[in-house]
Amino acid sequence: MKYAVGIDVGGTNTRVALLNENYDLLEREQFSTDADNPALTMKKINEVITSFGYPVEGIGISCPGPLDLIRGIILTPPNLPGWHSYHLTEELSKITGLPVYLENDANLACLAEAAIGAGKEKAFVQFLTISTGVGAGFCVNKKIYRGSRGFAQEVANSILWKDGPVHGELKKGAIEAIASGTAITGRAINAGLHVAHAGEVYEFARSGNKKAEEIMEDAYEYLSSFLAILYGVLDPDIFVLGGSVALKIPGFIEEIEKRVKEKVYDSLKDNIQIVPAALGEDCGLMGAACLVFQNQGK
Repeated sequence: MKYAVGIDVGGTNTRVALLNENYDLLEREQFSTDADNPALTMKKINEVITSFGYPVEGIGISCPGPLDLIRGIILTPPNLPGWHSYHLTEELSKITGLPVYLENDANLACLAEAAIGAGKEKAFVQFLTISTGVGAGFCVNKKIYRGSRGFAQEVANSILWKDGPVHGELKKGAIEAIASGTAITGRAINAGLHVAHAGEVYEFARSGNKKAEEIMEDAYEYLSSFLAILYGVLDPDIFVLGGSVALKIPGFIEEIEKRVKEKVYDSLKDNIQIVPAALGEDCGLMGAACLVFQNQGK
């Protein structure tokens, strides 16, 4: 039996997991990320891996972007100020003595869904997570498509709405500023609604609140337009949606699929298949293990 380590580094916490080649998650440990000193987090990661006591093939790791995936460098993540320009794969490999493979979290989630999840029977799998932000990944024959510089599928700043909402450092009218859970909630709060998450905005809309209805309509309309564009560009076999907005708001995926079918060529309607992610919150860790096994020739 072969083993791999999957790691998810977040702005607040880091998760380190041991998985076998059947993608069984055998052990997992979580600890606080040191946002100012990556070396301390690398040291803790090594301690956890050593405590697992298994010989592992390598490490797959996701970190907040933007990332230089080709050279394994953390660029300028806003929630990790001390990690800017950090050569993560090189440094972690030095500490652990293991090969290290860096990917963004959406790419790893897509890889997991393509290899063992909702898209495992398909060759071309498009993944989109609608949660705190909007992230995406695309896999061809169970391999991540990265583009020429590793920035393929960095979709959050895709502009769909002229002079539309602003969100963080994104340009006006970006899809993440319209359809992410953070954006939906923020727009509702700015409209005077007392809400804590996008699900509550949905409930206000369902009860007839006009402002909430407008905000949800914008999310449905622009997101379905975006998916229709991706269908026209990439022609995936299947589109997998993950994230709390897509998975927890009742009927969200069905509504998006219905609208996408209305926006593509009539001859393409039968090709549209939009399904929920199958692997839950551990899909990134599973994808990280899959990346290791792929690179080690399993």
